[in-house]
Amino acid sequence: MTEKHKLTVRSLRKTYGPVVALTDASLDLEEGEFLTLLGPSGSGKTTMLMIIAGLIQPDSGEVSIDGKLATYAPPFKRDIGMVFQNYALFPHMTVRENIAFPLRMRRVPDARIADEVKRVLDIVRLPQVADRLPRQLSGGQQQRIALARCMVYRPSIILMDEPLGALDKKLRDEMQLEIKNLHTELGITVLYVTHDQEEAMIMSDRICLMNDARIEQLGTPADLYFKPRSVFAASFLGESNLIDVTVAGTEGGRTAMRTADGTTLRAPLAAVPAGAAAKMMVRPERLHVLGPTDRADNVIEGALDQVIMVGGVTKYYVKLKGDRTVSATQLTQGPVGGIERGAKVRLGWAADSTVVLPT
Repeated sequence: MTEKHKLTVRSLRKTYGPVVALTDASLDLEEGEFLTLLGPSGSGKTTMLMIIAGLIQPDSGEVSIDGKLATYAPPFKRDIGMVFQNYALFPHMTVRENIAFPLRMRRVPDARIADEVKRVLDIVRLPQVADRLPRQLSGGQQQRIALARCMVYRPSIILMDEPLGALDKKLRDEMQLEIKNLHTELGITVLYVTHDQEEAMIMSDRICLMNDARIEQLGTPADLYFKPRSVFAASFLGESNLIDVTVAGTEGGRTAMRTADGTTLRAPLAAVPAGAAAKMMVRPERLHVLGPTDRADNVIEGALDQVIMVGGVTKYYVKLKGDRTVSATQLTQGPVGGIERGAKVRLGWAADSTVVLPT
């Protein structure tokens, strides 16, 4: 990844009357990077993508592409390509003609068009469908052709707006890896929009998590998963256990917390003052069901509510005092058994697996 920014966004804001669609949005996209805008409906991710594409204009802020100011430049002068959820292929044109279309609009010579179309059809592994119409292709094939048409004129940045949303799960899983492989092989720069957290985790170099028209957190998938900075980030990305605590202070180089029943829990040092109310987060896979003599940095007790085997993993749901339920996920070692529903159990985890979140 180079130091040169392919895309720079600074302080973007967009409103529709009293409704704020996007505010104070700033990010940099590096050359060859795959950055995903992730968030629920209404979080501002598509608004940001449309502003970058030039399809809507911001109320304020700046967009620069390859170091050149492009905030109010028309879409065709931004050197970007776009792939939509509905493919947007011309139904009356063959695959070859669809892919050639953006080159013809740029008055590229016919000989070069033929070479470029062949090149991208080979890249998406569909040279055999060049003379078919879009309706003669499967959904996955149409998506690959839409991607080929976008790549054929070698845009500086490729924007993808929920491109896999219309596919069934099996095909969507296949296309996630297909697009990720193309990104890796070709070094293309991609800005991707999705509301699917698993899709974002699989495909992205970095994720821009959005909520309520703002950027909530920007970082690698591992950053967002293991080091969320807010309760929203912790709960939106993956499964999480959140327990109300009061920060007691610092003990032995760690932050100490107390639960409502007086249990002491520890976490790495956090910038939350003593006496403040907070949420303690730990991921289910970090929790372990302890035996009678097992020890751990943090231990909580409760009654076993459910044990559910999901193939290779088994989920234990434990009800704590106050009726809050936490879950522990462990690799399935064999047929589930040995602990009866309602039995008292102890759950333990490492202090380093604990995150303290301000409320």
